[in-house]
Amino acid sequence: MSHHSPEILVEDVTWSVGGTTILDGVTCRAPSRAFTGLIGPNGSGKTSLLSAAARLVRPDCGRVMIGDDPAATMPRREFARTVALVEQHSSTELELTVEQIVELGVIPHRGGWARPAAVGAAEVVTESLAMAGITDLRHRLWQSLSGGEKQKTQLARAFAQRPCVLLLDEPTNHLDVSASLELLDLIRRRGLTTVAAMHDLNLAAMYCDHLVVLREGRVVTEGPTESVLTEELLADVYGLDAIVTPHPRTGRPTVTLCGVTSNTERSIL
Repeated sequence: MSHHSPEILVEDVTWSVGGTTILDGVTCRAPSRAFTGLIGPNGSGKTSLLSAAARLVRPDCGRVMIGDDPAATMPRREFARTVALVEQHSSTELELTVEQIVELGVIPHRGGWARPAAVGAAEVVTESLAMAGITDLRHRLWQSLSGGEKQKTQLARAFAQRPCVLLLDEPTNHLDVSASLELLDLIRRRGLTTVAAMHDLNLAAMYCDHLVVLREGRVVTEGPTESVLTEELLADVYGLDAIVTPHPRTGRPTVTLCGVTSNTERSIL
C-alpha cells in the first residue's frame, strides 16, 4: 500500500453477539485525510464499528476497505503499519515509562516482532513524543500521569506506528475542556484519515469534516458536518430540543441545548 492516507469504506457490515445484532448492515465512508466523527446515542454501535475497522472483531458479513485493500486480508504487519487505534480505556499493571509505551508503536516496523528496534527507532520515538507535546514526560511512569497525559501518550504511541489511518474511541473522554481541545488540535494537525467516536456534539461540530450518525446499529445519515448536524437530526436521533447556529467566528455549526423533546419526556415517564 502506498503511504498516502486512504479512504475507508465500510460495506454492509453486520455483527451480532449472542443473538443480539450490534451492527446492522452498516455502509459508510471516511474520506481520505478528513476527520470523520462517529456520533449517535450510547449503544448505537460507535465503538463496535471502530472495532470492526481495527480488526478487533470480525463481522458476520460485509467488509471494511482501507483504500483498495480489504482490511480482513491485509497481512498483520502491513495492517499495523497502516492503521493505528487509540482505545478509550488503556491501562497497564507494568511499571512502564512513557518512552517505553511509545516504543511499542515502532514494533510493526522492526525486522521481526521479537528483534531489537531497527536503526532510527529512537528517533521515531523522540519525534512522536514531540508531535504529541510530551517530550518532558518521557521518563515518567504511566501510573503517575493525568488523564490528558495518558491520552497524549497513547496518541504518541499511535504516531510512532507512522500510520495512514488513525482510529480513536472517544478520545476526549475524562478530559477537561482545554485538554480536549489540545488533543483534537494535535490529531487534526497530522492530516491523516481519522475516524473518532465522539459524544460531545460541539467538539464534533468544531473538529469533524464528515459525520456518520448511528442509531441502534444502523447508519441514519452521513455527510459534511454542516449538512448533517441539524436541529431536525438532533430531535430525531437524540430526542434533543436544540438550536443549531453558525459559530460567530468560524461559521461551523454550534449546538445550543434547550432540553429534551416532549416525546422523550413522555417516554422516560
